[in-house]
Amino acid sequence: MNTFRSLLDKVDERLGDGLEHVLRAHHERRLRHLGWGEVLEPTGMTDRFGGRAAIRHGNRVDVLVDGEEALPAIAQAVRNARSHVHIANWHASPDFRLTREDDAPTLRDLLATTARRGVDVRLLLWAGPPVPAFQPTRRLVRAEQRKFTENSSVRCVLDARERTLHCHHEKLVVIDDTVAFVGGVDFTALEGDRHDSTDHPPSRPICWHDLMTRLEGPVVADVARHFRQRWAEVAAEDIPEPTVPARAGGTSVQLLRTVPDKTYDFAPRGEFTILDAYLRALRSARRLVYLENQFLWSPEIAEVLIDKLRDPPDERFRVVLLLPRKPSNGADTTRGQLSRLLDADGGDGRLLATTISTHEGDESAPVYVHAKLGIVDDEWMTIGSANLNEHSLFNDTEVNVATDDRELIRATRLRLWSEHLRCPAEELGGDPTDIVDHRWRPIAEEQAALEARGERRTHRLIMLPGVSRRAARLQGPLRGLLVDG
Repeated sequence: MNTFRSLLDKVDERLGDGLEHVLRAHHERRLRHLGWGEVLEPTGMTDRFGGRAAIRHGNRVDVLVDGEEALPAIAQAVRNARSHVHIANWHASPDFRLTREDDAPTLRDLLATTARRGVDVRLLLWAGPPVPAFQPTRRLVRAEQRKFTENSSVRCVLDARERTLHCHHEKLVVIDDTVAFVGGVDFTALEGDRHDSTDHPPSRPICWHDLMTRLEGPVVADVARHFRQRWAEVAAEDIPEPTVPARAGGTSVQLLRTVPDKTYDFAPRGEFTILDAYLRALRSARRLVYLENQFLWSPEIAEVLIDKLRDPPDERFRVVLLLPRKPSNGADTTRGQLSRLLDADGGDGRLLATTISTHEGDESAPVYVHAKLGIVDDEWMTIGSANLNEHSLFNDTEVNVATDDRELIRATRLRLWSEHLRCPAEELGGDPTDIVDHRWRPIAEEQAALEARGERRTHRLIMLPGVSRRAARLQGPLRGLLVDG
């Protein structure tokens, strides 16, 4: 029996390798044909903040952690709007409330009230899949559209220009072209509770870890211009070109996008600056890669990490991953790439793959990691809507921001590590490698051992279960080939 399983594993691994090779070759041909081929070339080793996206200086960036912090900030900005509110999202529910107060208005009522003050409110949503195979269906989205616009001057337009089996995934808000929000938070309770706090109480329907950025300064014009471009084509309405805001701080920011080719006239050859930025930053990594993401099965991203693990740039180089226990579609596609990363690590302990859960008395529940964050050496950081899969890097519309503000990046990492390790940030200010080796790993391994023995866990952090050297490799490549045209 063991011999048969070993044979299956070898066949599975060989097929997985072959399919990933085909997928990477397909992406390379596609990008070269579109004039984006240099993104996949091993350049930018010292130019992680370069690439093909404009760099805007003089901005203020606030990182909003979890929905309990992000959603009230967005609600307040909407209430303060004087000229316009522009929202683009994967999905938005009219009955969703941005705050938990008993008298908090629904999103529909908040936008309708804002529009009655003479503010132009525009809502741009994905139209849903052409075949009702998963949520939100087109029937549901059309019904929600009617609720947003009925007896209201709110304009809600549905964008059905997606590539086959893909979607419009970005999550952004622009207020008066002076403040913008970019990140991963959806305005819906569909598939999970976006209101979660850093405490992640297990009484919530689904505990949900997420991130959003609040932007002020010149980069806001880039966010506004992106919305304007999509709206003009989908709604056939021209919005005035945004005025570039004055300096609001000292942070440099890039707006990064995935815009699939042959989808919009404003980018007929597409835009792949999120992929470009991630690959540049990861190639440049010397000491630390920290990723929070919903998925990790992009072979392009995995190959860079594998090269780093096999030939580390520094003896103290570490890769820390925070992923959900199970991706939302239930497919175990992340595990195949993790097995490759573990093989590349070879037991050297440079890679740590973790997830989080929540505990209160005898209650426990997994925390769904929906954040899309990348940090390299505390010198580069990106936050946005893009997952590390083929959907987000090649085929869905996505928006991220990136910065090289070291003070902001380090503060963000320490705040997140404080949340996940359940200790004050002041205790985590040492060398990141030491924190990974002497805090992250011992806790995660101890909790995994407790769980394996069927004993009650005592901490939210744990090694990602199901990670083994068995390939289970076919799911990621097959999914990529099936949905990536």
